[in-house]
Amino acid sequence: MLDHFGFSVHPSKFEEVVNWYLAALAPIGYTKQMEFPGRAVGLGASKEHAHFWIGAKEDETSFGFHLAFAATDHETVDKFYEAALKAGGKDNGKPGIREMYGPTYYGAFVLDPLGNNIEIVDNTPR
Repeated sequence: MLDHFGFSVHPSKFEEVVNWYLAALAPIGYTKQMEFPGRAVGLGASKEHAHFWIGAKEDETSFGFHLAFAATDHETVDKFYEAALKAGGKDNGKPGIREMYGPTYYGAFVLDPLGNNIEIVDNTPR
């Protein structure tokens, strides 16, 4: 199951792209759910969760995508992280609580062979 998806654009295009997606996705109820000014905007149709992220990055070589899978518990997050590294992925954030995303946000990040940021997250309240 997918939790959220995102991609990055050059800062000079950031506001234009965000505004375009806000307008284009308005008919299906998407609004701005979370914002890190000038760096990232999370859009979604639910007031509880941003499912689609747009980020700003200077380095065009890091314009790959970010994909997050949903887990049902911390153990699954840990197992994904270990399996992804064993399969050749590169660490991009060990499993742990990410309070900047919420008090129950337990996630891990791994770069796939192409450099895309793959995450798994458990948002289950403890």
